[in-house]
Amino acid sequence: MTDVYSEEKRSEVMRCVRGKNTNPEMRVRSALHRSGYRFRLHRSDLPGKPDIVLPLYNTVIFVNGCFWHQHPGCRKATIPQNNKLFWKKKLSRTVERDKQNRKDLQRLGWNIITIWECEMRTSFDTTMSRVFAQLMHLGQQKVKRG
Repeated sequence: MTDVYSEEKRSEVMRCVRGKNTNPEMRVRSALHRSGYRFRLHRSDLPGKPDIVLPLYNTVIFVNGCFWHQHPGCRKATIPQNNKLFWKKKLSRTVERDKQNRKDLQRLGWNIITIWECEMRTSFDTTMSRVFAQLMHLGQQKVKRG
């Protein structure tokens, strides 16, 4: 299957893809803030520059796009037909970098929550309930230890 866009148009479309402050990320941040959670954004001193950092809970949240981070089992995690070798290499490097960043964060003692773009499309409330439950659990553990 060939691309529906010309090479120039595809390049323009790809340039518009943002790495920070995406709509899914903004929705998660808004829900967290409304619920009273306070956080930092894109801390460059942490591996992978997590989208959201909750220092009080020693937790980071990644809001991942299914295509760019190759969400296993998701229909959006496909390899484009044009320039297939390039895309396969590029996307597999992203997946490997994500794995390494997770290992490094865990080694530093951080808890990691990953939210996938497709989860938010199908059931944002359920996804956020899961996140809030995890944060509540982490908060209770911290109280018991501290």
